[in-house]
Amino acid sequence: MTAVRYPIAPNAEAALSRPLGRAARAGDAQVLAGAAVIFTQEGVGPGFATREAALDAYRGRLDDERAGGPSLAAEDRFCVLREERVEAAKGAKASIPLKPVFRDGRRWPTPRAAPATVWRLSISYWRVRPDEQPAVPEARGDPASVEALRERLNRPLRPLKSQKPLDIGLFEFSPPDAPHILMPDE
Repeated sequence: MTAVRYPIAPNAEAALSRPLGRAARAGDAQVLAGAAVIFTQEGVGPGFATREAALDAYRGRLDDERAGGPSLAAEDRFCVLREERVEAAKGAKASIPLKPVFRDGRRWPTPRAAPATVWRLSISYWRVRPDEQPAVPEARGDPASVEALRERLNRPLRPLKSQKPLDIGLFEFSPPDAPHILMPDE
């Protein structure tokens, strides 16, 4: 199974056009970027009225389930199409009460029109955050860090408190009215 290799970039447009590199894990992305990174999903590009128009515009970046459409490798699937609502016009008010309609002896509200939607490309990527220090060391072969790691590995693991003895077997239980007695459970 292959992991998705997400682009590394300072913003969504750069992730789509010219990423710094690609990585599947945050540690690898931080090493490639040389700075702290955070995983982000953002919409990019224009909105399209239909899904087919968006698939045609982003041919080669998305899996196309239509006949003869391209299929991407598992590591290249960092883009998806999402349906987004279009903002209502400035003059329209959403808080206007609905005018009742009477049908068949019942009061029904007038149905509102469905909100307009567009199809937009959404990209998942590692956003570079140069203002923060990376959480992983940049030089993994540093002798000081290697010696510190060896020292930690050579120390024995010690519990915080001693383990209590296990008194009850797999097929035994203690009744609630006499917790000092063990009874077989068969």
